[in-house]
Amino acid sequence: MKKVHVLVLKAFIKPFIVTFFIVMFVLLMLFLFKYIDDLIGKGFEWYVIMQLLWYASATNVAMALPLSMLLSSIMTFGNLGESYELVAIKAAGISLRKAMMPLIVFVMLFSTGAFFFSDYMLPIANLKMGSLLYDVRQKKADFLITEGVFNNSIPNYSIRAMDKSDDGTRLYDLTIYEHAKGSSGTNVLLAEEGKMYDAPDPDYMILELKNGVRYEEQSGSKVYNPRQLFTRYYFEQTEQRFDMSAFQMTRTDENLFKSHYAMLNLRQLDYYADSIQNYNDSLRNTVIKEILPYYRVYNKYQPVKIESTNPVTFQNSTLEIIPEESKTQAVTEASNQVRYIQDVLNLKATADAEISTSIRRYLMEYQRKFTLSVVCLVFFSIGAPLGAIIRKGGLGLPVVMAIIFFLIYYVISTLAEKSAREGNIDTTLGMWTAIIVLAPLGVFLTYKAATDSALFDIEQYKTIGKKLLGRIQKPFKRGAA
Repeated sequence: MKKVHVLVLKAFIKPFIVTFFIVMFVLLMLFLFKYIDDLIGKGFEWYVIMQLLWYASATNVAMALPLSMLLSSIMTFGNLGESYELVAIKAAGISLRKAMMPLIVFVMLFSTGAFFFSDYMLPIANLKMGSLLYDVRQKKADFLITEGVFNNSIPNYSIRAMDKSDDGTRLYDLTIYEHAKGSSGTNVLLAEEGKMYDAPDPDYMILELKNGVRYEEQSGSKVYNPRQLFTRYYFEQTEQRFDMSAFQMTRTDENLFKSHYAMLNLRQLDYYADSIQNYNDSLRNTVIKEILPYYRVYNKYQPVKIESTNPVTFQNSTLEIIPEESKTQAVTEASNQVRYIQDVLNLKATADAEISTSIRRYLMEYQRKFTLSVVCLVFFSIGAPLGAIIRKGGLGLPVVMAIIFFLIYYVISTLAEKSAREGNIDTTLGMWTAIIVLAPLGVFLTYKAATDSALFDIEQYKTIGKKLLGRIQKPFKRGAA
């Protein structure tokens, strides 16, 4: 390998690593901003948050890789052009294509690795993050007492403390309402002071109460009885035990999420899409069987055999041949049959639409495994020649250009995927539309960079503009003369 090739590879790898981690950090911040309300105030252990961020990082690779590839390629060749290293390479008789060849091979290998990542690692990361995020969002917020406000977060209890200590473990002037199961009444407990601490079993909390009274309703009947028994207890010290299992995070079985399209590899996606398609075909075949008894009399391909050979004639409507006393019953039965057929068709159409949408999602995810690799190649084919043309390095103009092209790709892919998901276009076309649009641009920029075209030279465009303006003004000058 020539020194030029080593120079280009070193100049590319460092910016790529830096931009990749910068993009990952930005995407993680967006993830935290989105789910911050589900994380704050629930008392999660530090390792739960770290697991969630780790899985979120793995799922964000699909977006971070193309953007970092585009940005780093623009920065690399922009730096080489700004420092006139590209000029020196061309002066040594090495074309831009030959200088980029090892880097192209490296990017192709990297894109192949991205494909295997999206097929094997990304489904597992989506499964882990999806199940963990579901449990995190289902967990209730920690039990917190606010002075003078009733707290109803503990099932069957309402607790109010008029004051509490700085650490929140001691409560003063307590009122506790206990809504007993199976009873219409409510037990009330009043205490001057209470101290909270955890029981040996983490699913329970103990509240040690001092100097209070408890009012209990002894009747288990749900109907009010004025003669039912009420009991009043005075105590100097007692304990109240609360079930806090609702505040503990329980892990859901991951097998419940495994059929989601984002959590399957290529083989599984193909299997699920084929299975659901066969199921949908069988449902469609049942439609004619359900409505055939009501449809047969009007079916010219399967006419009903009529024993009578005497033709029945009518002028305006078939109601004329029905006896007067049976017309109401005939119209009612006919309306019921039509209504039944409409209900069957509406239900089947709704089910067919939902299943078809599910099939399209599986097919789109199948294509997404390939688009991640190809889009990395397309962005490199855009970024590398673009950096060589603009000849600007750093994080200024390259970042602006990268964001512009990435937004173009993102908008096109989003609109195309939405159309494919709704069934307006083919799923394969919807997933590849953005790449089909941007690939010719990469070819065009590569050609311009290889021919040393001053595509972004402002002076060149000023000169062209002055020439056009001069040609436009000539007829007016001749007319004035």
